[in-house]
Amino acid sequence: MTREEKANVIQDLTSQLGDNATIYLADISGLNATQTSDLRRACFKADVKLAVVKNTLLAKAMEASEREFGELPGVLKGNTSLMFSEVGNVPAKIIKAFRKKSDKPLLKGAFVEEAVYIGDENLDALVSIKSKEEMIGEVIGLLQSPAKNVISGLKSGGGKLAGILKTLSER
Repeated sequence: MTREEKANVIQDLTSQLGDNATIYLADISGLNATQTSDLRRACFKADVKLAVVKNTLLAKAMEASEREFGELPGVLKGNTSLMFSEVGNVPAKIIKAFRKKSDKPLLKGAFVEEAVYIGDENLDALVSIKSKEEMIGEVIGLLQSPAKNVISGLKSGGGKLAGILKTLSER
């Protein structure tokens, strides 16, 4: 790979790192061709971009990026695959589901909404992260709950009151 090609790859990686709020680094070495194909298919179905990158080029792209990746460049050893997603917990769910059949992929680290997670032990925490849409839905549900209770109370009370008035008027 020439210097110009490397510079282009670094530039592309830098723009991808800047454009995506959710970045996972995983080790998929040791997967056979069928397993790798299955992982790529699962990522495609979940709208997750999967790419295998060279560690040195990714480290340079992280340095060139405007974001602060903390300790994430320190995990760039061995084989590294990048996973980009719009939703913070989707790549973690894919990794966890895939690990039911195999011991790989291993989570090296993740950058989710300005937070850095290092190590495979954070996989369960990443799976439990709620997406922006899920959080908005929960907040709306909480806000609607008291209003629904008041309305249902008024409706049921109105029905009882109307029934009592009707009974009294008939007598």
